[in-house]
This record gives sequence, C-alpha cells and structure tokens, in this order.
Amino acid sequence: MAQSFEKYQRRKLISSYFSVVLSIGLVLFLLGILALLVLNTKKLADRSKEQITISIFLKNDAKDTEVDQLKKTLAMADYTKSALYVSKEDAAAAHKEDIGEDFVDYLGYNPLKNSIDVNLKADFVTADKVAEIADELGQRSFVDEVSYDKVLVGMVAKSVERIGFWILVASGIFTVIAVLLINSSIRLSIYSKRFIIKTMQMVGATKQFIRRPFIWQNIKLGMLGALLALLAIVGVIYYINLNFQDLGLLEDPYILVVLLVSVFVSGIVISLVSTYFATQRFLNLRTDELYY
Repeated sequence: MAQSFEKYQRRKLISSYFSVVLSIGLVLFLLGILALLVLNTKKLADRSKEQITISIFLKNDAKDTEVDQLKKTLAMADYTKSALYVSKEDAAAAHKEDIGEDFVDYLGYNPLKNSIDVNLKADFVTADKVAEIADELGQRSFVDEVSYDKVLVGMVAKSVERIGFWILVASGIFTVIAVLLINSSIRLSIYSKRFIIKTMQMVGATKQFIRRPFIWQNIKLGMLGALLALLAIVGVIYYINLNFQDLGLLEDPYILVVLLVSVFVSGIVISLVSTYFATQRFLNLRTDELYY
C-alpha cells in the first residue's frame, strides 16, 4: 500500500514537472517567434525602403569628368545604398523589352537621357530626407532632372511606422501574458507543496532555507523549458530559411545568437522571479489560510 502511494506521488510529481516544463517551453517558443517576427519585420521594411529609386537624369552635354565626379560623390555619400549608371542606349533597350516595340526606330532618334539610379539606405527613406537629397543633387548644372515617387516614399514611411508601432504593442502585451502564464504554472506546482512549506516554517526553518530548493528546482525546469523552446525555434528558422531564402534569416547570425541566448536567459529569470514570489506568498499565509 505504501509503495503504491509512493509511486502515485512520484507520478504526480513528474506530471507536475512536465506541465511546468511544457508550459515554459511553449510560452518561450511563442515569445521567441514573436521576437523573430519583430526583427525580420524591420529587415523586410528596410528592404522595401531600399527598393525606392531616385533617378538623376543628366543633360546631353554633361561632361564625362562631371559624371564621374558625381558617381564618386554618390559612392561616398552616407545615404547611398547603391548607385547605377544607366546610359540612354541601355534605357532604350530596357524600354523596348518592356513594351515589345522599338520606339527609337519609330521616332528616328533616342529621346531618353543618361541617368544614375540611386537606391538609398533605409534610414534615409523619409519624405523630408529624400526631398532634401533630391534638391541637393538637382542643384548641379549638368543635372537635367531628379525624379522619384513622392507618393510611394510617404506611403512606405507611414506604413512602416504604423506596422512597427503595433508590433511593439503586441510584443509588450504578449510578453506580459507570457510572464503571467509561466508564473501561474510555477505557482500551481508550488501550491501542491504549501503544507510542506508551512511545516518547515513551523519547525524553525528560515524563509531563505525553504525558498532555496524551490528556486533551484524551478530554475532547472525553466532551463529545460527554454531548451525545448530553442529546439523548436531553431527548427522553425531552418524550415523558413529552407523554403523562403529571400527573407535572409541567416544573413546576420549575431542577431540569431542574441535571440536564442535571450530566450534561454528569459526562461531562467522568469522562473527565478516567479518561484520567489510564489514561495513568498505561501510563506506569508497563516495556517488556516492554506485550505483556501
């Protein structure tokens, strides 16, 4: 009979530990995926911004030395992501391919101009900064026109800001929910041992002495849950990178390492803090309150 009861208690304890590890693992996994989404949303937003092109159309009488000097200036500018010189012949060939008709033969001459297409770095793609850069480039005497899509620049900048704001709000809310869920799981596991806690306290054990084994036990469970979450996150990253290589998840391994370490450390810290306050609550209860 005693042996059967002992087995029952052991199974109950293992089940309790398993539920804590599983809940911590699931919550940290979702938290890690959300963080991955936040990081890659910015990356995708930056890529969208860097697709916006400023076209600098050059006058027909522009000297080669002037054009070369402009190329060098653009190459050294802080705002330049890339700069590509497009001759009017290349522009005509591209236009012919797009419309399927050779307009040069029809007109008898090439009305297009030599140009330089400049893609800006993401941080410089705002309505004010792009307008400032365009005005600066247009002041050169050999530049005929500077053209870019003003509507698209304004729309992209506003959309990115709006999306970024709501993702940060969702991240904050989900982080709070994650902490509450892990805290709830740990509190339930400690609740089943409230009588042991009170018994130890009644025989003279200090709060620190009582608290220590619970904290250490739940830190280990938090580490197991974090490892479970890390395995799942790595699996998701591998799958996404395999099927959606354009996202470039593995382009910056440093960020991924920081993310994975942060998830692991979060599991330890949340478990430690939750266990501390859960044990503190039961240590402060009166004996008659343990039954409620």
